[in-house]
Amino acid sequence: MTNPFNNVWSPRVLAALRIIAGLLFLAHGTVKLFGFPAGAQPGQVELLTLFGAGAILELVGGALLVLGLFTRPVAFVLSGEMAVAYFMFHAPSSFFPAVNGGDAAILFSFIFLYLAVTGPGAFSLDGLRARKLAAA
Repeated sequence: MTNPFNNVWSPRVLAALRIIAGLLFLAHGTVKLFGFPAGAQPGQVELLTLFGAGAILELVGGALLVLGLFTRPVAFVLSGEMAVAYFMFHAPSSFFPAVNGGDAAILFSFIFLYLAVTGPGAFSLDGLRARKLAAA
C-alpha cells in the first residue's frame, strides 16, 4: 500500500539532506582552499598534499551534491574520502569519536553512502536529465 504523504515528502526531505550536506561539505573545502571564513580550522592548506586533495573533493563534490549532478558517483567517492579521513587522521589518536573529533567524518561518510544508494531525491539536475532522456 502506498502512502501519498511519503510519496510526496520523502524525495523532498532527501533533497534537503543532500543540499545541506553538500553545503556543509563545500564550506569545509572553502576553509581549506581559501582560508574562508577566517579563523576556521584547519585554515588554508597546501594544494599538493592530502589535505589539498581533500579540499578539492570537498569543494567540487559539495557543489555537485548541492546541484544534484552526478549524485550517486560523487557521493560514493566522498563517502570513501570521509572513511579514509577518519581512519588516517582521527582514529589513530583515540578509539572514541567523541575524543578523536571524528564524529563529522563518520556522519558525512554514512550520509554520502546513503545518497550513493538512494540518489538525489527531488530538485536535482540528475532528475532533470532523467526526465529529458525519458521524453526523448
